[in-house]
Amino acid sequence: MNISLIDIGSNLTHDSFASDLDAVLARARSAGVSRQVVTGADIPGSVKAAALADAHPCMLYSTAGVHPHHALSFHDGCRAELYELLGRPRVVAVGECGLDYYRNFSPPEAQRSAFAAQLEIAAAVRKPVFLHQRDAHGDFLAILEEYRGSLSGGVAHCFTGDRRQLEDYLALDLYIGVTGWVSDERRGQALREALPHVPAQRLMLETDAPYLLPRDLAPCVKTRRNEPAFLPHVARAVAALRGETLDSVAAATTRNAMRFFGLQAGD
Repeated sequence: MNISLIDIGSNLTHDSFASDLDAVLARARSAGVSRQVVTGADIPGSVKAAALADAHPCMLYSTAGVHPHHALSFHDGCRAELYELLGRPRVVAVGECGLDYYRNFSPPEAQRSAFAAQLEIAAAVRKPVFLHQRDAHGDFLAILEEYRGSLSGGVAHCFTGDRRQLEDYLALDLYIGVTGWVSDERRGQALREALPHVPAQRLMLETDAPYLLPRDLAPCVKTRRNEPAFLPHVARAVAALRGETLDSVAAATTRNAMRFFGLQAGD
């Protein structure tokens, strides 16, 4: 395969990858996924993600942050730990951070406090934010609007919203991260309809592996585990819905990810 893709969100620290990570990375490279950004969802996970990025400098980068599910564990000491992690060159964004009122594993007040704190950190270190939002669009938008002028950039990770939410995010100059959700004709219809309206210069691709195995790919593989090697499948679905070629989608999304995360060709 001649295309080159960047997976902006893979959860390679997940236990399901512990026994065969080298094979997972090899399959990704063979599929045309040249680089990945490993997601940090809490402090221990962010430390592991940074270590993975250091161990695979030709392919991996990472983020550092506290997911809203873990917001209740966010304390003053987390700030110092995040600052230390974000000082490393291969830790390229703050997050995954945001709001999730769908599950409310942490109380909404704690989520809002942790989110604002991480936006402050992102503004201070001048690194972009890797954003999560589910069933909390109004509060998420209000907090983000307050800090957006101080941020170097942001991406709506795993965007599954409709055209109105898309326009709200584009108005804040966010990038849009699209996963295999786009292949689900039952749950992903709003995203499928919104996708053609994402400007080419704002679109990025991700698997969110091991989660979100594309529904139309599930019958073709022997596992329910998603992995970065399936990113070309997402890219093809995106290209079809946008009426574009796979090559053009690959080129645009790779260029956007390089720019957004500040990656260099020789890194």
